[in-house]
Amino acid sequence: MSAQQMESEHKILKRAGSLDYYLILATAGVLFAISVICVYGMLYFKFASLQQLPAPAKMAYMDTMNIVVAPFVIILILLLGICVPKRLLPARQLNWFGAVLAVACTGVSFLLGIKAGLIVVLAASLLLQLVVLGMAAAGSRHLHFEKSGYWVRVGSSLIHLGLILFVLDLLLYRHPFLHLVLFWVTTGASVLGMLCCFYAQTAANVVRKIRQQ
Repeated sequence: MSAQQMESEHKILKRAGSLDYYLILATAGVLFAISVICVYGMLYFKFASLQQLPAPAKMAYMDTMNIVVAPFVIILILLLGICVPKRLLPARQLNWFGAVLAVACTGVSFLLGIKAGLIVVLAASLLLQLVVLGMAAAGSRHLHFEKSGYWVRVGSSLIHLGLILFVLDLLLYRHPFLHLVLFWVTTGASVLGMLCCFYAQTAANVVRKIRQQ
């Protein structure tokens, strides 16, 4: 490999690392903002005794809070639309995928509404994340992760899956049964993912001992 090719590859890896870093910061910031809004909304609802108001007044309050949180949910969905496919696709293909997804989201939003367009982005992210999780569980080396290690990659994939399902749950909260299923699947995927990430070495030792028996 020539010096020019090595330098070019180094620049690509550096940009990929920077992209990961900024995506992590942006996602954490958006999730923090959503958490603050949700906690404030619940505390205000309780201490302002809004539960004693007539049903239309309570619904108006809920609609107001939904309007406040909506921009952050949209930003989070768009971040997921970037974060998930970059595990599978190189930079050039990722740009094309992002453009196609943006066009699809815009078209569906124009025809069926913004919520339907966002669900399209989430559905594409969910399908890709399931592929990423399957490849990570199979030990594939064709995935682009900032961190190495089998259990760390599986854990990261599970956490991203839980995050996608969490946002999907926010959009489908009016469907009680589906809301309950998504909530528990989200919880399970997120907790299992964090255990795999934080206790990767312990998980590897347990699997090694089981295989030796």
